[in-house]
Amino acid sequence: MFISSAFAQTAPAAAAEGGMLSSLTSMLPLVLMFVVLYFVMIRPQMKKQKEHRAMIDALAKGDEVVTAGGLLGTVTKLGEAYLSLELATGVEVQLQRSAIVQVLPKGSIKS
Repeated sequence: MFISSAFAQTAPAAAAEGGMLSSLTSMLPLVLMFVVLYFVMIRPQMKKQKEHRAMIDALAKGDEVVTAGGLLGTVTKLGEAYLSLELATGVEVQLQRSAIVQVLPKGSIKS
């Protein structure tokens, strides 16, 4: 009925080894979820931000662009953080560079 003292003394060591393996096994799904999240959401978003930054840096005078608000115009002046956009003849607005969403092909906007 009683457990021998030699067997009882080895039980905590065996449980500790099994417990370590068990905790690593229980962490595996969490690690896998993070890896999948990185490749499905985080990495594509970082790539998109990098492309947008490159587009903003490549803006030049005369480019036809679309703003985040949906306005179409031609870039007339460029600054460090701001640019001037001509929406129509004689109508010019100042915008942050980051408000530009897309650069259109030349001749897209009919004047």
